Amino acid sequence: KQEATSSSEAAPITAEGEMPQKKFYRSRAHCNPLSFNEAFDYPTRPDLFDWTEEHYPEHPSLAQDNKEMSGFNAQSAAIRPDVLDVGCGFGGLTMALSPALPNNTILGLEIRAKVTEYVRLRIVAHRKENPGQYQNCSVMRTNAMKYLPNFFPKASLEKLFFCFPDPHFKRKNHPRRIVSERLLSEYAFLLKPEVGRLYCITDVKDLHDWHVEKCDAHPLFERLTEEEMEADPCVTLMKTETEEGKKVKREGRFGHDMYYQVYKRVDETKDGSGSTSATNFFCEGEFGVEVQ
Repeated sequence: KQEATSSSEAAPITAEGEMPQKKFYRSRAHCNPLSFNEAFDYPTRPDLFDWTEEHYPEHPSLAQDNKEMSGFNAQSAAIRPDVLDVGCGFGGLTMALSPALPNNTILGLEIRAKVTEYVRLRIVAHRKENPGQYQNCSVMRTNAMKYLPNFFPKASLEKLFFCFPDPHFKRKNHPRRIVSERLLSEYAFLLKPEVGRLYCITDVKDLHDWHVEKCDAHPLFERLTEEEMEADPCVTLMKTETEEGKKVKREGRFGHDMYYQVYKRVDETKDGSGSTSATNFFCEGEFGVEVQ
């Protein structure tokens, strides 16, 4: 009996290929990314990471002859995520983006180990139930506030989603927020000019105002109009497919309203727009100075 008990305890909660049950993977809603000291593996350069090894082994863009080729360079050069769901939670949006963006490669980023494992098992189960589908999405556990440049080169991303991030209400904790002046410059570095989009959504009005203030002030981001956002199917998905979005509609802890805004990564070389230099940094209305 003791041997049977020990072997059953050692067995995984969810067998590979089966749909995981969320109740076994509950975790604290948020953690402090600045003091999270657990070691994460990351490459020294983006080109040293092979995304096809663990994340996209059957990616639709991989040709049959490429699959038969051995070697790092043949496969890693072809596949790299260009849509990131930062703080993906239980993976609702990550999963929804897969069929909605069949020509893109989606990656959910999550810092919590149990939640990341849930999303991984969920994707594996969907791939098993739907052969040929969900091969362009995956999940990775990492700290997005620290390691994005290690995984993604300049101008390689098309979309960045920040859905219902931790508000960090206390003023002393504002540096923990996922949208800030410093991080926006990092996101601008990673997004493709003119093509790149940054999506922010929350049910906390004060946090939404913070997002708008920081993004409006940054010279490399331009706010999309209401018409442009309505024409973007991804806006609808981030309102309806995230677990938090469904919870807001159902319970409404801070009210049943969701506040969102989408920004375009502008091209700083086009007509001089968005360019910041030593000569204009201290001009009124520019990045460094507020108009009184």
